Amino acid sequence: MKNSLKLITLYLVAFSSTLNAQKFTDTILKAEVFSSIQSLKIGSQNLKFHAKAGTMELRDEMNKPIALHGFTAYFKEDGNKDRPIIFSFNGGPGSSSYWLHMGIMGPKRIVVDDPNYNKASPYILEDNPYSILDIADVVMMDPIGTGLSELLGESKGKDFWGVDQDIRATSLFIMQFLKKYDRLQSPKYLLGESYGTFRNAGVMNYLLDRGFAMNGVVMVSAVFDLRTLTFPPNDDLPYIVHFPTFAATAHYHKKLNDAMQSKKIKEFLDEVREFTENEYTPALFKGTRLTQKDKIKIAEKMAEYAGGTPQFWIRANLKIKASEYFNELLREDGKTVGRLDSRYIGINENPNSQYGGTDPQSDAISPAYTIGFLDYLYGSLGVSKELNYKTSARVDKDFKWDWSHRGNQGWGTQIAINTSIDMASAMTKDPNMKVLIMNGYYDLATVFYGVEHTVDHMNLAPELQDNIIMKYYESGHMMYIHPPSMKKFKTDLDNFINLTLR
Repeated sequence: MKNSLKLITLYLVAFSSTLNAQKFTDTILKAEVFSSIQSLKIGSQNLKFHAKAGTMELRDEMNKPIALHGFTAYFKEDGNKDRPIIFSFNGGPGSSSYWLHMGIMGPKRIVVDDPNYNKASPYILEDNPYSILDIADVVMMDPIGTGLSELLGESKGKDFWGVDQDIRATSLFIMQFLKKYDRLQSPKYLLGESYGTFRNAGVMNYLLDRGFAMNGVVMVSAVFDLRTLTFPPNDDLPYIVHFPTFAATAHYHKKLNDAMQSKKIKEFLDEVREFTENEYTPALFKGTRLTQKDKIKIAEKMAEYAGGTPQFWIRANLKIKASEYFNELLREDGKTVGRLDSRYIGINENPNSQYGGTDPQSDAISPAYTIGFLDYLYGSLGVSKELNYKTSARVDKDFKWDWSHRGNQGWGTQIAINTSIDMASAMTKDPNMKVLIMNGYYDLATVFYGVEHTVDHMNLAPELQDNIIMKYYESGHMMYIHPPSMKKFKTDLDNFINLTLR
């Protein structure tokens, strides 16, 4: 009897283990793609696309599954393998791609009241005549931790959340996607925004070293040298490269004298660049050796170009951070200006504060983009409503970015993180590769003069310097929310792709 009970107990334990193992197997995450047909009218063209939204299993170099990588891809219905394909993503780090997706790249766009605050739902989605889909297929990528992406097996967030980890994962996805969808021979492009440009500079080199040459790389609101926006102690560079954008902002809000306001923005900024390079920079370089007389002279010009009073600039020792400028320019009006787009004005919650506490541009458009995109994702694209789309990886309590980066050409691990070294390496190894950089004059998140400084210090060979094409927009970080810049964005991107296909 005892033996029989023992056998029954062992059987029940084994059966229970089998059920648990089966249950575990059934809950293992698997890649899933939702297909639909999307249409778009651009000019006289009525276009149709096979849309695929979901995840692709990402494998490491040893063919081991490490993650499900989220994406939405649009393939022209009658297209072929010779059609260009663009891999596109936003930045953060830790942002999904829905901003670019619904702003300029996809077949639909969110309509916002630029540069004003938008009312609550319902929001308008309409055909996007400024999409590049008439001449190229588009893959919107959601990095691990964002979108529908998920970790697999023993993977941890730290395997993907870092400068080099992110470059590797992005590159693995692109290589494996091209193979899976039979697009290895297609003309290939990268298009990233903000941190996505920082990522781009590393990815273009990582891919090239593995035999995947890009036909072109597009940088939207770029940053490559983090010093230009982080204001490290005793570093004059970020103050120098921000000043022209401070000036552009003051000019836009009509805070300058009549002589300055009468100048067109391009003419005005050319003059500001001259002052910044030939007077402001040498003054800062002198540090405490700068005489009080010379300090007053520089402060008077700074007030003339960027607003405020000479006394304010003197008290600030000729240097203020972007977060201080947000509150300072319109302080007397009880207002604050935007970080991502300084054309935007918000109510200053604390006029006595040294720093701006919110970003009016982000406040004004985020609800429209978020709700509009989710409605499109679960409606038109047919993604299961049981799947949660993460607009940011920062919802994960363990999210933490590893900012270390191992550069090229023997630089070793960098302290001042700069991926322009990777970009310069790629452009030198492939002299046919071209880069388009799109800059907003009113972008206080990634300032245009910072990009210009970085490009001027990449030490590219003279014959390669024209391979970098700079374009400017009378808008901010997301220039595609500004109708005139939207049109220019489309024209500039079309021309760039056509140039690289010659």
